[in-house]
Amino acid sequence: MKHTVKVEKTDQIYKSGNSILNSAKYSSDNTDEWYTTYETIEEEVCHYKEQFKEKIVLCNCDDPYESNFCYYFLRHFNELNLRRLICTSYSGSKIDQIKDNVQLSLNLFDNLGEPINLKNGYVFVIDEMPGEIGEEVSDDVIKEVLQRKGTVKRLSGSGDFRTEECIKYMKECDICCTNPPFSLFSELFALLTKYEKKYLLIGNQNAITYKEIFPYIKENKAWVGYRFGDMKFRVPADTKPRKTSVLYC
Repeated sequence: MKHTVKVEKTDQIYKSGNSILNSAKYSSDNTDEWYTTYETIEEEVCHYKEQFKEKIVLCNCDDPYESNFCYYFLRHFNELNLRRLICTSYSGSKIDQIKDNVQLSLNLFDNLGEPINLKNGYVFVIDEMPGEIGEEVSDDVIKEVLQRKGTVKRLSGSGDFRTEECIKYMKECDICCTNPPFSLFSELFALLTKYEKKYLLIGNQNAITYKEIFPYIKENKAWVGYRFGDMKFRVPADTKPRKTSVLYC
């Protein structure tokens, strides 16, 4: 599987694209909280079906019960013939504030029998999904699997992808697919290259110029994705609309 870098654009009212990535590190208006639509994921991942065959996929910057990345790979687990799906969440996520966000209406409980909340980091690991290889998994089946006792487990820490707890899952995976916080894009990229993992990421197009990333572009080790054009994100209710450009790598 090649590493793809995909450039797209989205509308902004308040700032130009060049300043958005730096402000993400310091602003208090949730710049990093950009959530990918299911359609965007589907349009890109559909080109890599052979590369995903019998692979372990990690979504390590995602809510494991509401993220569209997690939902996509659960739904296409058998179609892609995945070996395993690992999804971790960060305890500070505001994904529950997003209108019409939830793909599946679920009341989930963790391995301790307590209701899922955003104060803890969580993980689920799926090794198989009911159904036939090559076929999509229905929403009803996904719900049944996720609601099984102990499927969603509470992490010891926050679920930050940089923690040793989450790096252990990264070491286990073959391909990492996620939309990391834009301000932490370089840090995730550095970890993935350190452990020689394949990846499909979404990030600001300015990341191409970073000293940690540009050499990979220059040496043809990372590529632009299949689709260019406008792109929409879902954001929490208290986030200002912004204009920026993003990429897949």
